[in-house]
Amino acid sequence: MYRHEVTQAAVNGLLESIVNFQKKDFRPIDLDDKDSSIKGQWNRRTQQSDYKFTWSENANDILRKINAADSSPGVLIDLLGESYFVFGGHLEENLTGAAGQILAKRNKAICIACRDKAIWLTQLKANRDGAIKLPATIALAEKSIDIPLVELSPFEKKQGQTFQEIYYQEENEIAYIHFDFYNGAMDTDQCNRLRKTIVEAKKRAIKLIVLMGGKDIWSNGIHLNVIENANNPADESWANINAIDDLILEIIQSPNHYIIAALQGNAGAGGVALALAGDKVVAREGIVLNPHTKNMGLYGSEYWTYLLPKRIGIEKANHFTQQCLPWGTKLAKEIGLLDDVFGQTAFEFRKHTKKMAKEIVALPYFDKLLLAKKFQRKKDERVKPLEKYRTEELEKMYDNFYNNNQGYHEKRFRFVHKIFDPTHGQSVEDRDWYSSRRKIYRRRKWEAIDYARKVR
Repeated sequence: MYRHEVTQAAVNGLLESIVNFQKKDFRPIDLDDKDSSIKGQWNRRTQQSDYKFTWSENANDILRKINAADSSPGVLIDLLGESYFVFGGHLEENLTGAAGQILAKRNKAICIACRDKAIWLTQLKANRDGAIKLPATIALAEKSIDIPLVELSPFEKKQGQTFQEIYYQEENEIAYIHFDFYNGAMDTDQCNRLRKTIVEAKKRAIKLIVLMGGKDIWSNGIHLNVIENANNPADESWANINAIDDLILEIIQSPNHYIIAALQGNAGAGGVALALAGDKVVAREGIVLNPHTKNMGLYGSEYWTYLLPKRIGIEKANHFTQQCLPWGTKLAKEIGLLDDVFGQTAFEFRKHTKKMAKEIVALPYFDKLLLAKKFQRKKDERVKPLEKYRTEELEKMYDNFYNNNQGYHEKRFRFVHKIFDPTHGQSVEDRDWYSSRRKIYRRRKWEAIDYARKVR
């Protein structure tokens, strides 16, 4: 909720405050708990005691507490002889057992029985110094080996509520692929599973694929926490970046299907490139895009040197990636990064997206859209093959990973462990924010895009 309604309400409140501040006759009203006509009240800071629960409680009550503490600080529980903060809860209505019993594992999440139903926990953080938030089975390590594996294919229909990280829906020759990864981070396995889902979807009798992402976040690219926890972070970084490159390549190389990337939530780093691989990119009003990796000491891959200039031009792409600024949907649409923006709520956005997808499939010239897509892809390939873009990007990423030439490992460590990075602060200090944005904003529609020109 805090990524949707609460965020929107907070922004609206801020804008209203700015307007009121400019009014000479405006007088603020003091908060008074005794006056029923004044809305709102002061609340104390929440504590772990507010979230505490036992597995003998009802699942919905437990889930409400987990959700209330999600992202930070998490709910502290005892599990298999250790203390962990838990995050990413999902209701399970099919599996049952004795309260507190670990029933199953799936896609690195674990399922624990409650009094009436059960709850999936996707993330754990050990209660010790230096611990980081990790997928549950990775955090449990060898303790998770004997937990029963209960798999669920993206193409299996859910019977009641459960945890299904990737799931597929089909309607009127349109495929909707949802991938709800915690905080939008995508590890090697998640990238591979999503790619396989798209491959399977393209074998079916469909014309259009809508990539829905998650309800809260679209994607934030590679999974830095899993990488940080790996025995060899450089190797895991390399595996992860190649996996997401393979995923994006699968989307780009879809000549017989029209692809819509529908961003319900924020996107960052490689997640933006993932969206740009689609033929049409739409977003919910109010989300934020952070299409850069420089602050993490990374050049970036994900075919961004092809996808970003293709939409906004070489000069704007360079500004985008070098300035490391967040972008709102209004400006992103103005410069051509997004094709359309609509829906204040996630529900409105999904409803409009479905309507739009149906209208596109019903177009009398839909086949010509695919022909134009094939023609453009062949033209782009003749100018510069996709393999060359990838090779050039990965050469720089190899230096980032294995030679640490941009301080990636230190920056990643600080990011994952929530340690202030003074170099990041210096990189944006004294920046001419307005000028940087205007340079990108002033895009001329007749500007020629030289795909062959090398992006810095």
